[in-house]
Amino acid sequence: MSTSLPLSRRDVIETRLAEGQEIVAASLAAEFNVSEDAVRRDLRALAAEGKCRRVYGGALPLLSLSRPISARIGQASDRKQALARAAVSLIEPGAFVFLDSGSTNLAMVDLLPKNSELTISTNSIDIASAVMKRGDIPLIVIGGAVNAIVGGSVDAAAVAAIENMNIDRCFVGACAVSARNGISVHEHADAIFKRMLIKRSTIRIAMATSEKFHEQAPHRIGDAADIDWLIVEDDLPDDDEEAAIRAGFTLMKPSAITTSS
Repeated sequence: MSTSLPLSRRDVIETRLAEGQEIVAASLAAEFNVSEDAVRRDLRALAAEGKCRRVYGGALPLLSLSRPISARIGQASDRKQALARAAVSLIEPGAFVFLDSGSTNLAMVDLLPKNSELTISTNSIDIASAVMKRGDIPLIVIGGAVNAIVGGSVDAAAVAAIENMNIDRCFVGACAVSARNGISVHEHADAIFKRMLIKRSTIRIAMATSEKFHEQAPHRIGDAADIDWLIVEDDLPDDDEEAAIRAGFTLMKPSAITTSS
């Protein structure tokens, strides 16, 4: 039995992987008008050839750690919007909020309530730009050398700037989440920055799409005790959810917000 794929579909998948894009099986199935099982077989074949890494719901490029934030913005936007809506529900009027650099945190900006006397601080170029475009929320930008992978400043100057802040709520970016290893990121300087951010914040919140539970990153920023809320997707696999709860994470799902509202 041949495991070769139709050339057009193989070309599309391989091109997107080469560009650093995540492959979502459901979206690809709809695009090609085939079953999700057919797409999963495609992805298994490509993974066997060493051309991608299979994760829950699809596949990732083998070298996803080097993708700049510009390549991540806009991907899985519906999923990130759902997480962002849950995150915004945790912000109280008058709070001093820090939005760490990240594409999911960026999705929060347009959802922030008006007339709630918030102040936003960020180290992210994209988040700062989005807050400025709103024009209704005071903004404090953390400066320093910009790391293109992170999408913001995480150098010694940035760390020193937040060391003197009293932050009500911070939303910490995460590259990988693990019951065993906690929350980790790919960049060493980013990890140092995030550890200081956690230290200077009263309430610490992280958001994670489901595939991050199967990612690996070398630099640990904290464990369950360092995060007050971990916002996850509604369809997070039971095994991952149970392991996170056993590790001590307090989970929140977007559906809980919808149900209570």
